[in-house]
Amino acid sequence: MTKQEQAKKDYLAGMKYKDIASKYEVSINTVKSWKNRYGWQRGAPAKRSMRTKVKKGAHKVTKVAVEKITENDELTEKQKRFCLFYLQRFNATWAYQQAYECSYEVANAKGPSLLVKDSIKIMLKELKKQQSQELYVDANDILQGYLKQATADVTDVVEFETVKRLKWQKNYSKDGKYGPKSNPYDYVPVIDPDTGEQAFYFEQVVKLRDSKNVDTSNIKSIRIDKGEAVVEMYDKQKAMKELLERLPATDDLNKHKTRKLKAEADIAEAKARILNDKGDDTETKVSKLLDKIDEAIEGNDNNDN
Repeated sequence: MTKQEQAKKDYLAGMKYKDIASKYEVSINTVKSWKNRYGWQRGAPAKRSMRTKVKKGAHKVTKVAVEKITENDELTEKQKRFCLFYLQRFNATWAYQQAYECSYEVANAKGPSLLVKDSIKIMLKELKKQQSQELYVDANDILQGYLKQATADVTDVVEFETVKRLKWQKNYSKDGKYGPKSNPYDYVPVIDPDTGEQAFYFEQVVKLRDSKNVDTSNIKSIRIDKGEAVVEMYDKQKAMKELLERLPATDDLNKHKTRKLKAEADIAEAKARILNDKGDDTETKVSKLLDKIDEAIEGNDNNDN
């Protein structure tokens, strides 16, 4: 049995934090972190847990952040809660008020001062760095998102077809197989008087594809309206417009390619001319010329940007 499991038995038996910490030669905060991490509960569920409700529009508090705070032995439980709430809005007054359940006046005075505490500063700095890594995106990621929206098609999400259906009607008779015993009926074909054959009609059938086979990132919303599924995709025209504004113009690309091709031709011609020259410093001349041409090409590229 591990130390944590033995400590849990002692905790459930009613032993105090300080006694458990003394018995297993750990800090009181370590015992408290074990309690939160492994969900120890004595009788009724604890009033507080390290889970904090994320407000609408708030920054995401990741699982890694919660684990890092929980495992920290230098902070009290309320200080840990303060860190979690602070990461949601980066508002020290609000975070202090939520963690310590005090008035706005008290929180406004003590919240900002808590931010300068060394252990809090170190913890928040590490967590902000973690958040930045987990939320990191670049321009290419955004362009890829617009590209997916611009090339998405509704048939990726739904399938539809026109199905031919034969017409039937009820024929009431005492020998009917359907309906109540008091008024049974059978189904008989409806005959088209013009053709003498069974009449028919066409039905439009629309079916949603299974979500596990669909790229749901291209779907803006799905809802049920009057018993029918309504699928709304992201605006393709808007996505295409965003892409066009971010991509280089075609003329600029052609100019850039033409300039590079001309530079490559100049390099080939210069190399041939120098190699035909007589002298021991031929390789040196080639090297210096290539360096100058490379610098010129790089300068032109920078001017394009």
